[in-house]
Amino acid sequence: MFSVYGKSGLMFRGSMEELRKIGPTCALARTRRVAAVGREAAEGFMAQLALVGNEGHGRPMASAATHDLAHKEAMAAYAQTANSQPPRHPLMRVRDIMNPGAICVDQEDSLGQAWDLLAEHQLGQAPVVDGAGVLVGLLTRAELMRSDRLPGRNSHALVWQAFLAQGVAELMWTPVPSVAPDTDIRRLARVLLDTGLPGLPVVDDVGKVQAFVSRTDILRAVVADPPLDLWT
Repeated sequence: MFSVYGKSGLMFRGSMEELRKIGPTCALARTRRVAAVGREAAEGFMAQLALVGNEGHGRPMASAATHDLAHKEAMAAYAQTANSQPPRHPLMRVRDIMNPGAICVDQEDSLGQAWDLLAEHQLGQAPVVDGAGVLVGLLTRAELMRSDRLPGRNSHALVWQAFLAQGVAELMWTPVPSVAPDTDIRRLARVLLDTGLPGLPVVDDVGKVQAFVSRTDILRAVVADPPLDLWT
């Protein structure tokens, strides 16, 4: 189940198919620094090369018995860890992958306060809520950094102060779709593809934000254990 909330409150509630009929949501651009991956694997590979080089210069090699003992110890540790894990179950619903306790921006906050909040928690976006915690919009770092909205780099400091003093309502994305915790993950993925949004707030029956679920959460579920149920 999906819903759409704006400044005036609940505007829509229905299925994915019904949501798609009310009109597409404009795509949002988001910039994000790409972190290096595979560093540990690369370091391990280089260590192996160094070992081979040492062996080629007549340095002693580790004995087969030592390797066999290390292998047995590693397998024993793995077995112990596997036995201590809770029962696995396929991930099917939004509640299985969402981040509970979402960091939210108050609609009365200034852009400066919102920016500090996003930076503090290293977030690319955050739901915007009213005084009762009900969803009214979504603020993204991409919207804050749009060149057509930022003052020029040579602008006076007072111009920048005035910009940061604006309320988040001036730049937040509203109305914004949201999703219920019991929604199928595949339907969530379809809506994210359709809208171009980086994620959706997860709300209860009255629109209060309970969590946030992002594209990264879906990707993490695909590669993590237990498996993501994609086929049933």
